[in-house]
Amino acid sequence: MIFKSPYPAVDIPDVPVTSYALRREKEFGDKTALIDAPTGETLTFSELASLIRKTAGGLAARGFGKGDVLAIYSPNTLHYPVAFHGAAHAGGVITTVNPMYTTEELAKQLRDSGARFLLTSGPFLENAREAAEEVGGVDEIFTFDGAEGSTPFSELLEADELEKGPDIDPATDLVALPYSSGTTGISKGVMLTHRNLVANMCQITGTASRSWEIDADSTLIAVLPFFHIYGMGVIMNYALSKGANIVIMPRFDLEAFLDAIQRYKVTYAHVVPPILLALAKHPVVDQYDLSSLDVINSGAAPLGEDLARAAEERIGCIVSQGYGLTETSPVTHHARNKKKGGFPQASIGPALPNTEVMIVDTATGVALGVGERGELHIRGPQVMAGYLGQPEATAATIDADGWLHTGDVAYVDEDGNFFIVDRVKELIKYKGYQVAPAELEALLLTNPHIKDAAVIRSPDEEAGEVPKALVVSDGSLSAEDVIDFVAEHVAPHKKIRRVEFVDEVPKSPSGKILRRVLIDRELAAMEQGT
Repeated sequence: MIFKSPYPAVDIPDVPVTSYALRREKEFGDKTALIDAPTGETLTFSELASLIRKTAGGLAARGFGKGDVLAIYSPNTLHYPVAFHGAAHAGGVITTVNPMYTTEELAKQLRDSGARFLLTSGPFLENAREAAEEVGGVDEIFTFDGAEGSTPFSELLEADELEKGPDIDPATDLVALPYSSGTTGISKGVMLTHRNLVANMCQITGTASRSWEIDADSTLIAVLPFFHIYGMGVIMNYALSKGANIVIMPRFDLEAFLDAIQRYKVTYAHVVPPILLALAKHPVVDQYDLSSLDVINSGAAPLGEDLARAAEERIGCIVSQGYGLTETSPVTHHARNKKKGGFPQASIGPALPNTEVMIVDTATGVALGVGERGELHIRGPQVMAGYLGQPEATAATIDADGWLHTGDVAYVDEDGNFFIVDRVKELIKYKGYQVAPAELEALLLTNPHIKDAAVIRSPDEEAGEVPKALVVSDGSLSAEDVIDFVAEHVAPHKKIRRVEFVDEVPKSPSGKILRRVLIDRELAAMEQGT
């Protein structure tokens, strides 16, 4: 059984992503497009478009051309969208990197993506240099803030505007290369075409008749990172295409976040569940005027109904959630909320226009019907082209009929609303970020005092889930030793947060970790308070 979107199909223009994101440049001209929250500095739509063309010209003058890769290793800044779209307009591919990545994590992504240029900022320059030297092939390192020992990003802006970039085939030419662990294993480059990103913006617009719409009168807050597909696609690109104002924050700090909402009269906030938890429960929230907020949308991790209702009542605005993956550019579902309490809070809503969905029995592969639980499969124009250089991983995720296997367990009700209830895949979602157990297990086994290890998700009220290590050791390690060892090698969101020493890790006859057994055991222990 195939479930189709309740929305009419939308037309998807055959244009590059920058052309679509800036399609209303002339209409909005002097209207503010971007606001830097800490400083109040702004860029109008006309200024933004000009800087993008200058960036493209500056990159082209350095030999950056179609298919070349720019890596952006930075927190959100006012000029992040300039750099992203400048490289895109020049025909390039942008691989976005978590700025909290260690040197070795950055080096892996630079090597795998084949990045020619690297853009960062002062606090991250040392890591950037070390990674670039280790990998080789990085022609130049730029910094947004002009840090000593790098090429200031401002030098690119001194170039003449590149009015027309190279010819682009939106259906086949890549533009974004974010990294995702998929359902299991190591991080992989997700190949997103111009058409993928444009299609998803059109699909989101196509839900406007039944859900809250962003328009030129909207002010969004970009506290979610642009390196993440949620911040990149739904905030940076989509909001620009609608003519909205975007208030940019470099990182999440609760009081700074609340102050920005109050000061800039933010109307629409995209968040993840841990931020919503703070809005619902932290006492400091009462010190700020959040009355401008019309909608809070949560994504990147499941949102519980109780938390959604608590935040909705406290803030006095609509709280809804959507669903998507890096591999789907990202949105596939969005809740149809137009008034408080007017929609099942635990639901991710129906599928977006031009999107088909199946619920599939994980044991038999049979498509299921209403009310039956199985793996969520997605088919639509937002589905990625594949994983970079990994045909086997691609084939394991997208089948011969074009269905992307999400690894999430879901069901659909009689009204066509979908609910995420579990995961088939092994990924841990820490504050909305993916953590692959296999990566951490491989790292743990490099410690000479660890004989075997498994990593599972452990429920946590604030983070949603945290990585927990089950370790077979020689008896010389403490839990703190294990935690510190991992922390030396990975970004903060990948850190082990809990450790349990065990006599053995349960495995199948083929040697595969019985992760489901361990997760069920962990959930039972949590329920019993042990």
